[in-house]
Amino acid sequence: MIDFNKTLFENAKNGPLVCAHRGVSGADIPCNTLSAFKAALEQGADIIELDVSKSRDGEFYVFHPGMESAHLGVPMLLSKLSGKVIRRLHFLNQDNVPTVCKINTLEEVLTFLKGKCYINIDKFWIDIPGISEIIRKTGVEKQVIVKTETKKKYLQQVAEFAPDFMFMPIVSKEDNITDKLIEEGVNCIGAEVLFTTESDKVCSKEYIEDMHSKGRIVWVNSIVYNHRAVLSAGHTDNIAVTGEKDRGWGWLIDKGFDIIQTDWCLMLKKYIEDRE
Repeated sequence: MIDFNKTLFENAKNGPLVCAHRGVSGADIPCNTLSAFKAALEQGADIIELDVSKSRDGEFYVFHPGMESAHLGVPMLLSKLSGKVIRRLHFLNQDNVPTVCKINTLEEVLTFLKGKCYINIDKFWIDIPGISEIIRKTGVEKQVIVKTETKKKYLQQVAEFAPDFMFMPIVSKEDNITDKLIEEGVNCIGAEVLFTTESDKVCSKEYIEDMHSKGRIVWVNSIVYNHRAVLSAGHTDNIAVTGEKDRGWGWLIDKGFDIIQTDWCLMLKKYIEDRE
C-alpha cells in the first residue's frame, strides 16, 4: 500500500513500484481515459502515467499530443481545436471503432485519482505554470511526479513554478544534474534514465547505488512505443510477455531500479510477487 506520508524512496524500498503507461488499455478500453486508469488501479498500479495536451483556448486535456489521428481518427492536433470541439470527440478502440470514452480534462482526472496512487504527468513541459496551477487546485501535490528533459528553460520554470513537486530530470548520461537541482531548491527526487546499451553508466549498479545512497529514485522504462527508440537496452515488455521475463523485467529488477514503467501492469506485478 502506498503511504503518501512517506517519501517515494521509502515506498519503493520493498521492491520496484509499477507504473502503468497511460493506464491499462486494450480491446475497447483506450489509453489515457478514465476507464484505462480504473483498470490500472484494479491491476494494482502504484503509479499511473498520463499525457497532457493543451487546447487552442488554453484548456488542459489528458491526451498524448500527436496521436490524434491514431486515437481519435481526426487529422488535427488538439492544440488547434477549441475545448468545445474536443469535448465532442470520442476515442477509438484497438479496431479503430469509436468508443463511449471521451477526452477528460486534466482537472477531472486528477480529481478522480486523488488519494489512489502516484501520478506521473508526462508532457509537463508544454505549460509548466498552467499545469502546476491545476495540480495545486486539485490538491494532489503529494502524489504527482513531474519530469522534463534537462533543457535550461524547462529547469528554470520548474524552479520557479513547481520547486516543491517531486521532480525527475530525464537523463541518458551520468552527471551531477540531480545534485545541481537540489542545490537550486528543486525537490529533485531522482532521475528517469534512458540507455541504449548495457554498458551505459546510467544503468550501472554503481550509478544506481550512488543515487540510492543519496535517497534518490531511479526510474526505467520497459515500454516499447517504437522499436527504433531504445529506452532500456532491449530489456523490454515485449521480451518479458513473450516468455523471457528474467531477461526483460528481471534484468531491470536485479539492477536495482526503483520504478518500472510498463504496458503490462498485472503481469509485471505478479512477476515481482513471484520473485519475492
